[in-house]
Amino acid sequence: MQVKQNHLIRSTIVLAATLASTLTCTLTYAQALPSSPLTTAAALPDMTSIAAQFSLVVVNISVRGTRKVSTAADAPGVDGGDAAGSQDGDAMRDFLRRFQQRFGGLPPQMQMPVRGEGSGFIVSTDGVILTNAHVVSDAEEVVVKLTDRREFRAKVLGSDKMTDIAVLKIEATHLPVASLSPPTPLRVGEWVMAIGSPFGFESSVTAGVISATRRSLPGDGSVAFIQTDAAINPGNSGGPLINMRGEVVGINSQIFSLSGGYQGLSFAIPIDVALRIEQQILSTGQVHHARLGVSVQEVDQTLAESFRLERPAGALVNEVEKDSAAERAGLATGDVVLAVNGRPIELAGDLSANVSLAQPGDQIEIAVWRQGARQTLHARLGDAVTHTPATPTKVAAAPNPVLRFGLLLSSPKPEGPHGSGLASGLLVEGVSGAAEHAGVQPGDMLLAINAKPVTSIEQAGFEATRSDKSVALLVLRDGMKIYIALRLG
Repeated sequence: MQVKQNHLIRSTIVLAATLASTLTCTLTYAQALPSSPLTTAAALPDMTSIAAQFSLVVVNISVRGTRKVSTAADAPGVDGGDAAGSQDGDAMRDFLRRFQQRFGGLPPQMQMPVRGEGSGFIVSTDGVILTNAHVVSDAEEVVVKLTDRREFRAKVLGSDKMTDIAVLKIEATHLPVASLSPPTPLRVGEWVMAIGSPFGFESSVTAGVISATRRSLPGDGSVAFIQTDAAINPGNSGGPLINMRGEVVGINSQIFSLSGGYQGLSFAIPIDVALRIEQQILSTGQVHHARLGVSVQEVDQTLAESFRLERPAGALVNEVEKDSAAERAGLATGDVVLAVNGRPIELAGDLSANVSLAQPGDQIEIAVWRQGARQTLHARLGDAVTHTPATPTKVAAAPNPVLRFGLLLSSPKPEGPHGSGLASGLLVEGVSGAAEHAGVQPGDMLLAINAKPVTSIEQAGFEATRSDKSVALLVLRDGMKIYIALRLG
């Protein structure tokens, strides 16, 4: 019995020693590991001092003016009036119809009073203010209200619709100003603050994070927007977007919304873009934008395979304007722009953003991918102000199929109702299979296959037989050229 007890004691001591050794090794290993950001407690930023600082420089802007409104039931608006389908435009037309039913006929157009509100911020002690161009559009009177409740009539020194920037001036001195030193590069996920007058509630502060640093939006703009989830509503337009170092990083400009109010998608104009526009307006009273003269689209995986690119990146040229800087430089439909002046082009919107950094008359170096090889071109940029784009139309003719693509094509008849004078192109009469799945539509004009212009149905059939797993079709639709990628399997 004594032997068994001694054996038990020795076993217990050995087990305890083993556990102690294992625990020591575990602690040593844990101490050697780097601390994880998921387990490191980080305090939320203190925004109170930044809000107090900027509340003095953010202003409320009230606008009064008139707008031409059509009294026709189906008219979307005239001379910068209400956008088609907008709530304000629909309400105005309903009012005019009711007025007409009750009191009789109305002229085709009427001048209607309009009022609007927005935000802005002071950038010089003598009263220069930055805001959005759409805030003061069509304004006959602009009133700026400071946080100390003083009000001033403002003069619009200049505005630029392309970037949506306007510069105002009030007669005041010794005003507090926003810090406009170049901000540090933005990072997705960092905290930002917005200050403005949503729905007229002055000096409202909202906060969120950077959702994306260079977001392209539909349209002909030249701005790569900052996307944020800071709450922005009507009336916030023109106010500053501020980082946690107290630097203005952008001007709040747009929201994406199905309701008309904030839904988590807000967009701001980068402050470096706004400052370039401000400098031009203060120096000359005008703004000039460089123009390359191309229409581009994103490169997805299928298009990248079609053009033998290593990965989906760059801006795919789907149209080159006649007599443009791009045409003179030798850019062609089907080129993929990879870099401008050595700056990589990852997304289609990066091209316009990089061109906007230059001035009309500047020469830029363009790296393109053409027929499976990289080339370098040089373009002397034109002036967007003097540009008047032509509007292409469609052509038509009689059917014949290209079965592998799923296309029913017809030869061109320039004298037909869709005649456009195009040297080549085939009308899409019907779609099925790969073409239908990719989004090709009857009525599209097939202009090129993998950047090779199409001149006959026989040529299209030949390209169909020799194409591998994917092919890029250049089509003309409603006056616009776009590339559509077909996955052939």
